[in-house]
Amino acid sequence: MALYETLPVYKDVYALILLIYEVTKEFLREYKYTLGQDMKRDGMQLVRSIYRANKYQEKTVHLHQFQDDFELLKLEIRLCHDLRLINTRRYSELIVLTENIGRQVTGWRQYAEKQESRNS
Repeated sequence: MALYETLPVYKDVYALILLIYEVTKEFLREYKYTLGQDMKRDGMQLVRSIYRANKYQEKTVHLHQFQDDFELLKLEIRLCHDLRLINTRRYSELIVLTENIGRQVTGWRQYAEKQESRNS
């Protein structure tokens, strides 16, 4: 088991969280303490799910939780763009990261499901 901080998916999620912190500090006050805070919290939840998936034997439960939380964060990011809280360049940066993260977690989940079905 690798340290979760060395996983490529962790590094991408961390980069996503940093970018979220950067873009939310420019939000109007009306959104900074609602949508902005929710995005920060949801990003941190992703790190927790990666840690748990890496730590525990049954990874799929935590990876499914990751994907649920991740879908919510992607919706929040899209909402920010539609409300014009972030510009298209920042939105593109966020989308590239979310696509990379999504592919990695899907692959990890599929691998974990195969491993867990073999062990059953």
